[in-house]
Amino acid sequence: MRIQGQPDVYSILNAVQVVKCIDDRASREVRYWTPEDGRPEKTGQYRAVYGMRIDPIRVGATRVFRPWGWTLSLIVSDEVRAAALAHLGASGVRFEEVCPQPPAP
Repeated sequence: MRIQGQPDVYSILNAVQVVKCIDDRASREVRYWTPEDGRPEKTGQYRAVYGMRIDPIRVGATRVFRPWGWTLSLIVSDEVRAAALAHLGASGVRFEEVCPQPPAP
């Protein structure tokens, strides 16, 4: 995409797919809103997710998505990261592994 008056080419990604995939037990820490927090409309939803891990079985073949309940994060497959984003020289992004590695044989 070209933006008038800007010399660089821009790409925009609109990730609208949401997958219920956060693995609460494998993640370092997850917190939920409780009735005591005084936000009844949020009770039972994620309040914080640290060291997020996702369940690859729930993700299936999906390559770009946001995790249900924590849409602040954008999840991309390693193939998308390597082939598209790294190749394009995307700036302003940070990558963290969220899918556990398969056990060594």
